Amino acid sequence: MASNGFRDLHAMFSRLVAEHAHVPQLFDVVVDRAFDLFESNIGPRTQGLPPLACRKGCPSCCSLRVTATAPEIFLLADYVARIDASPGGAAIGLKRRIALADRVTRGLTEAERMARRKPCPFIVRGVCIVHPVRPLACRGHASFDRQACVRAVAGRDVEVPLSEPHMALRGLVQSALQSSLRAAGLPWGLYEINHGLVLALDGTGRETAWLEGCDSLAPAAIAFDAAAAEAQFDALLAS
Repeated sequence: MASNGFRDLHAMFSRLVAEHAHVPQLFDVVVDRAFDLFESNIGPRTQGLPPLACRKGCPSCCSLRVTATAPEIFLLADYVARIDASPGGAAIGLKRRIALADRVTRGLTEAERMARRKPCPFIVRGVCIVHPVRPLACRGHASFDRQACVRAVAGRDVEVPLSEPHMALRGLVQSALQSSLRAAGLPWGLYEINHGLVLALDGTGRETAWLEGCDSLAPAAIAFDAAAAEAQFDALLAS
């Protein structure tokens, strides 16, 4: 992770967070910018590498656990609500699909989750129906070998050749966003997406609470070494 790039991204996200403090537009602004940064920079970073195996209609990796920041989850929750309210949305019933997926996957280890082979609730007839707002975690997971993905998901012990530039860029953008949220006194952790969405869609004002500094998605939080992450952020900002 290049320190200069991290500092620049931290400053940019911090400015956006300050400009949209305490208003729901914060989610759209910072997440749209994060996605744009990833999509506009991944091409130059992957020049000369083999073509990716990832294609529309290949949901092989979509039974893995997905984590996301709170702004990503709140933006996705709004997208889900709009799909459910649209003509034909009731037939899909995304909110119901998310709740069912959460019941099956909550509390499982990564290995247990893969063994269940429970697909992501957003995969409908083999296609991701929230693709425009898929989290950074999904954007940063890219394979060069479709068959290796299929064998891995089936439980076979194979090494999937993943794109390191995708993972590195995802880490850079996500960490800079988290660092800016932390600096603004907002919850900056990561959350399991199914559980996080169930909470975000429960109609209890979790968006407003989060904007006021309350970790309203805490029940879905992923355990991690926060002190180590804070030390890394501070070191990169100071270098």
